[in-house]
Amino acid sequence: MRYFSIYRPDPTKAGSPPDPDHMRKMGKLMDESTKAGTLIATGALLPLSQGGARVRKEEGSITVVDGPFTESKELVAGWAILEGRSREHAIELVRQFLDVAGDGECELHQIMDPGQAPGR
Repeated sequence: MRYFSIYRPDPTKAGSPPDPDHMRKMGKLMDESTKAGTLIATGALLPLSQGGARVRKEEGSITVVDGPFTESKELVAGWAILEGRSREHAIELVRQFLDVAGDGECELHQIMDPGQAPGR
């Protein structure tokens, strides 16, 4: 089963550059997870204020807002697609990530398989 994980760092620590030891530990975790087949893809995201936009459709009209944005305490800093044997296994993979990443939270969504109906 594939899962999509969204990482939100602790807002009090977001924006500070990671130290070399942290980067080494994260690189090791990503290498090991990729080789084990549990990390499919990953990436980092910049804040909306740095090149992003909010696009909304409402009653047939599209609105694009490219800032300024009100300050959000829920910065999404990164994402990953994980391969888990079960929900519990995917949660364990996220725990391992947070052990290295530090304070923050991950939101975990199971990716719907082709032909799978929502809620099944």
